[in-house]
Amino acid sequence: MEKGMIKVSVLYANGDGKTFDMDYYLNKHIPLVGGLLGDSVRGASIEKGLGGAAPGSVAPFATMSNLYFETVAAFENSFGPNVDEIMKDLPNFTNIEPTIQISEVM
Repeated sequence: MEKGMIKVSVLYANGDGKTFDMDYYLNKHIPLVGGLLGDSVRGASIEKGLGGAAPGSVAPFATMSNLYFETVAAFENSFGPNVDEIMKDLPNFTNIEPTIQISEVM
C-alpha cells in the first residue's frame, strides 16, 4: 500500500470461550462488506492467527483484517451509512467484539 493511505484494521482477540467461523467470514461477511463499501476500498487483507511469539502458544488474535482507503473521509463516507448492516452480521460468525484501529500507512 502507498504512503498516506488509510488502513482500517479489524482485530478479533482470541480467548477462552471465543468463537470465530472463518468459512462464514470469508464467504459471506467479507463479500457483504465489500459490496456495501464498494470502490472506496483500495485493498484488503485477511489474516488467520496461527500462534504467538512463544512456540506452541495461542495467537493473540483469531483474525486480523485490514481495509485500505485513500482518506479517512472515504472510509467514513462508505462505512458510516452501512455500519448497522455490517455490525448486525457479526453474530453470524463470532462472539468476539472486534477492536478497530484507523492508521495512516507510513
